[in-house]
Amino acid sequence: MNGYNQSPFANITPVVKNLLIINILFFIGDITIGKYIPQIIQFLPVYYFNSPFFRPWEIITYMFMHGGFTHIFFNMFALFSFGPILEYSIGPKKFFNLFFLCGIGGILCNFAVQAYEVHAITGAFTISHPELQETFDQYHGASEKLTAIYYGQTVGASGAIFGLLVAFGMMYPNLELMIMFIPVPIKAKYIIPVYIVIELFLGYQQYSWDNTAHFAHLGGALLGFILVKIWKLQNSGNY
Repeated sequence: MNGYNQSPFANITPVVKNLLIINILFFIGDITIGKYIPQIIQFLPVYYFNSPFFRPWEIITYMFMHGGFTHIFFNMFALFSFGPILEYSIGPKKFFNLFFLCGIGGILCNFAVQAYEVHAITGAFTISHPELQETFDQYHGASEKLTAIYYGQTVGASGAIFGLLVAFGMMYPNLELMIMFIPVPIKAKYIIPVYIVIELFLGYQQYSWDNTAHFAHLGGALLGFILVKIWKLQNSGNY
């Protein structure tokens, strides 16, 4: 077969390929089945750990749910761009563990920030479920914030993706990347920290128009950093 006819997806590594397929299938299911029978996928996004809607498996399934085409496109584009290099370098098993541990670390970080916010309002990290509405009414000035924490969903693979980005930046700091809207290549060791600083700033500011779980991104990035150090991951020398 003529090499020029080879699919651009032919060299995708196994774990990356399966993650792409699963995410796309979940997204299709969400916009089709979920549109008409929403209760089927109600417990796939993750809720605050003290929410009446929280289920333990959500810390995994939330990574495969996305809030729209743009959300899934950028996450999957990053996975497609950076994932194969990392998987080639560290192996499928370790890459699999890196992805999911960063995703779990991301949501645990988000839980910690939410718990801090709940405690700042109520003086406790949890609220008894039968007393939720009564508590919301009691703290009427902050009821909107409490409602958002207890009934808001978190979705997306972004925490895991940020973990991969940090791992990539640490293992290939001098590899030049083309960034959208920037006409010149920038080394990974410069652009990845900028992403982290932006996430930290946006997470701290908490703009009313911004519903992104920035601390989940930061938690995933932190886990990526820690795992690279613990596992002593290094550049394979192939890139």
